[in-house]
Amino acid sequence: MKEQKKIKEYSNGELTIVWEPAICSHSEVCINCLPEVYNPYGKPWITIEKATSKQLQEQISKCPSGALSYYMNSEANLNTQNSETEISIMPNGPLVVSGDITIKDANGNSESKSNKTAFCRCGASSNKPYCDGVHTKIGFKG
Repeated sequence: MKEQKKIKEYSNGELTIVWEPAICSHSEVCINCLPEVYNPYGKPWITIEKATSKQLQEQISKCPSGALSYYMNSEANLNTQNSETEISIMPNGPLVVSGDITIKDANGNSESKSNKTAFCRCGASSNKPYCDGVHTKIGFKG
């Protein structure tokens, strides 16, 4: 049986933040952009009511891994930042793919992703093929 992905949602009534911890690269962009909302030591770690929906949308669009996404509660589907697929390399960090993609593993299992997905470039991630942020701990340069 395939393990179900852990996904958490936080809503302010207008907008719902969707967080997928398994794909978070721990870049801390969220914490640096909106420290009043994101507190990794807090329970819950996201206090959505401390920012406007517009501020949250702007911050979430900067999430390099796509672990944070959102949807407007008046809409039934997740917001995707762009429909074209774009690949970018973060200095000393992951390979970021933006857009809709399908990932197939060695066993032929596939998983669909939208928004952004960060792939490990350093080879040390414990969540391969995804980046888990360990590149900063090992001093990866590239």
